[in-house]
Amino acid sequence: MPTLQKLFHKILIFLSLLLTGSIYGQAKADSLLQFILNNKDRASLYVIQNDSLLAKQNENTLMPLASTVKILIAIEFAKQVAGNVIDENSLVALTDPDKYYLPFTDGGAHPAWLKYESSINHIHQDSIKLIDIARGMIMFSSNANTEYLLDLLGLDNVKNNTQLFGLTEHTAVFPLVSSLFLYQNPRNAKEASIIKGIKNLSEEAYCKTIYQIHNALKYDTVLKKKFRPQDLSINMQQLWSDRLTASTTKNYTQLCSILNNRRFLDANTYGVLADVLETIMENPANQKIYKHFGIKNGSTAFVLTEAFYTTLKDGLKIEAAYFFNNLTMQENTKLQRWLNDFRIALTQNEAFRIKAALAFKKN
Repeated sequence: MPTLQKLFHKILIFLSLLLTGSIYGQAKADSLLQFILNNKDRASLYVIQNDSLLAKQNENTLMPLASTVKILIAIEFAKQVAGNVIDENSLVALTDPDKYYLPFTDGGAHPAWLKYESSINHIHQDSIKLIDIARGMIMFSSNANTEYLLDLLGLDNVKNNTQLFGLTEHTAVFPLVSSLFLYQNPRNAKEASIIKGIKNLSEEAYCKTIYQIHNALKYDTVLKKKFRPQDLSINMQQLWSDRLTASTTKNYTQLCSILNNRRFLDANTYGVLADVLETIMENPANQKIYKHFGIKNGSTAFVLTEAFYTTLKDGLKIEAAYFFNNLTMQENTKLQRWLNDFRIALTQNEAFRIKAALAFKKN
């Protein structure tokens, strides 16, 4: 490109940033973009714009989903509500999801959800509506709510959605909270021996053990008291993270595309799904820009994931997923600070999308 054209292109990008967002916010978006470009082995991305591929990197590599897998549970919840299998307004005793709550294992998500629901008077006589449990699974990423819903909806029904939506690259879905019990050391055995034993478990044996623990948590009031958060050493956390349900950014972006275009499911189901997955649209500022916006992210000490879909007021459609794995604590913290600005740039800034598309083509 001639020097004058390059200069003109830079001026256009700069003017776009002034119109659509702060330079500081754009710097954070650029930082996340550069991190993806510089870490091909640890970062995966797939972006669709108006049904056409915009950018991709490492898109077919299986990576742990963390809480982003909860999109599948939200879909099953919406299907069963719309099909009158369950009543979203039925009251649920808070003790039911609390059976699956393990203190100090969810970053304070479940207590934060309870505090929020209490502040808006959604809790009555220690009970809450089922729809609010589902929303808490997405908004606050409560693992206890997730595990309760998995039991209510049926694990097999949730897993069947991988086939319904053509998620060909997807490992088994299993309860997150119950899986933590595998990483306990009640007899002070050598940690290396426990890790070796877990690594030797096939996926089928691993999930079967977790299901057994999940079923026990429903009735065993002592089991939860025996859980020791201190047993979750860094090595244990790493293995737990590595064995989480996994998929690819291509699969999850394609899933988001189906949801954004309102395919496969009926209007009633999408109405319920919007109440659960599109809570970002309850912000009046977002209502001025977007028609739809569904999103879920997830993280562990080593993993950061996010998948979203949006239709803007002008009709532009964007679907994206970006996954990171084997992160250091410092990297994870920085990426989480950059995520929001990256998402805003990707959805609201055409110049940034063009830059990203060109960068991944060259990479």
